[in-house]
Amino acid sequence: MTRSKVFFTTLIIFVGIIACLVSTTSATAGIATFYTSYIPSACFGNQDNGNMIAAAGDALWNNGAVCGKTFTVTCTGARNAVPHPCTGKSVTVKIVDHCPGCPSTLDLSKEAFTLIADPVAGIINIDYKQ
Repeated sequence: MTRSKVFFTTLIIFVGIIACLVSTTSATAGIATFYTSYIPSACFGNQDNGNMIAAAGDALWNNGAVCGKTFTVTCTGARNAVPHPCTGKSVTVKIVDHCPGCPSTLDLSKEAFTLIADPVAGIINIDYKQ
């Protein structure tokens, strides 16, 4: 193998390792539930923000500083007896509300939750990133 081929192969492996590390460290583990009443919201009052929305739990709320921010959410597993609730998809949601005292990090709209998990599960483990 020539010196340039060895360098190129090493570079590709290094970039692959870095990419894997970045993708796994940029997501945060959390919990998701879902809700069905979307208006009014703590962030936008009676303004309709569509269906791909979420309410932030106390850990993210930060006195409303998270309002309007978007998060990509992926189901990582069950929190109850529902086997394999995850669909393997991710969803991007906009924070429009606060869920004070929720057991979850993100309380997703039912439509958003259904894209990433079986709604029968009711509560799931997630990874999320802004």
